[in-house]
Amino acid sequence: MILADKIIENRKKNGWSQEDLADKLGVSRQSVSKWEGAQAVPDMKKIIQMSEVFGVSTDYLLRDEIETADGSENPPIESGLEDAVRSVSLEEANAFLEHNRKAASMISTGVMLCIFSPVILILLGGLAEIGMISLQHEIAEMGGTVILLMIVACAVAIFLMAGMRGKQYEYLENTYIDTEYGVSGMVKERRAEYAGTHSRRLIIGIMLCVVSAIPLLIMSIVHYSNNTDLLPLIGVALLLTSVAVGVKLIVLTCIRQGGYDKLLEEGDYTRLGKKAGKYDGVYWAVVLAVYLGWSFVNMAWEYTWIVWPIAGVLYAAFHEVMKAIYRSRV
Repeated sequence: MILADKIIENRKKNGWSQEDLADKLGVSRQSVSKWEGAQAVPDMKKIIQMSEVFGVSTDYLLRDEIETADGSENPPIESGLEDAVRSVSLEEANAFLEHNRKAASMISTGVMLCIFSPVILILLGGLAEIGMISLQHEIAEMGGTVILLMIVACAVAIFLMAGMRGKQYEYLENTYIDTEYGVSGMVKERRAEYAGTHSRRLIIGIMLCVVSAIPLLIMSIVHYSNNTDLLPLIGVALLLTSVAVGVKLIVLTCIRQGGYDKLLEEGDYTRLGKKAGKYDGVYWAVVLAVYLGWSFVNMAWEYTWIVWPIAGVLYAAFHEVMKAIYRSRV
């Protein structure tokens, strides 16, 4: 095992990101990235520091023929962590990244449908109320509700399908992994290629959510000037559409980025982060229940979309709290 692989292995065993290790060694994250990609070799002073930080000998770090820190054939397992460490081949990594790309598209589309689902209900109910369509208000609302439930059902089906297809890769989220030679370099290269697209999608998605209220404000101003009841309805529809597209872009790119982090055990998928992530499914199930419950009880679909961006912000805090809890137990 070469030095680059030993640095990766020991960093992951401690649940550290590249930035965490860089802070401990007093270097930049880029330096650690180059060491792990075998693009550069740390000087002797840094190797001595690493031996102290990892609790291993300098012989272990420098001599390729020594596979484990204690010189035995079996790799040491960190106390308090899962015993299973699964090896990931280059073929498996490529297959997962392709699956993750498709899953990102599916899941983000499902989220978009959930947010967009009340648009038809709002338009039908509003048009019937102002007399622009020849339907009773109650019938229009019932028809809109049926369409809403059908759209939500499609979204749920998409979530279930994506979940079933991704079942074979669940180990990346709940098992410690050891990537085979060449995998880390390939993943880092593809992540670097995607970095520009990730930034653009994230920025556009956030901007669409921020400016989503502008059409509604404009339509409301025109409505008060011309007394046209149709315009506020159009404004609400445009607001929800803008939010739906914006959130889709955010979810899409975050899942894509998360796929690279899973293989590298970085970001939210460090070994400590995997422990904290066990309750993510429960968190998002509660968010969906709150969104649908609040929306159906108050029928204020033009406002309840705010649950999603708030949940996204609170998720970061929730994840950090769970990490702190698990960190205190180690």
